[in-house]
Amino acid sequence: MTSAHTEASWFDERETLPLHDLAELSGLTEREVLELVEYGAFAPTDESAVRWVFSVRTLTVARTARRLREDYALEPHGVALLLAYLDRIRELEAELCAVRAQLPR
Repeated sequence: MTSAHTEASWFDERETLPLHDLAELSGLTEREVLELVEYGAFAPTDESAVRWVFSVRTLTVARTARRLREDYALEPHGVALLLAYLDRIRELEAELCAVRAQLPR
């Protein structure tokens, strides 16, 4: 892992993280990251690559996964389910905002 990953709090959106760095920076184990990929919580940028790398945006999801795991003592499949629900809630909130913006005042 480069020092930029450990010291900086802002990442370039085009940057990627190898599996090991994603696990280390998120507080998950590599095994947990792999299980969350298996359950569809997030995906590597290229699943056919020999060594998986992840979008730096995945770090936010992985950190949320770690907090859910710790706060609620969940197994990876439970964490993945909650992440899917949270994502759907964000989508619905965005749709609701768009609809409200179109309503006459």
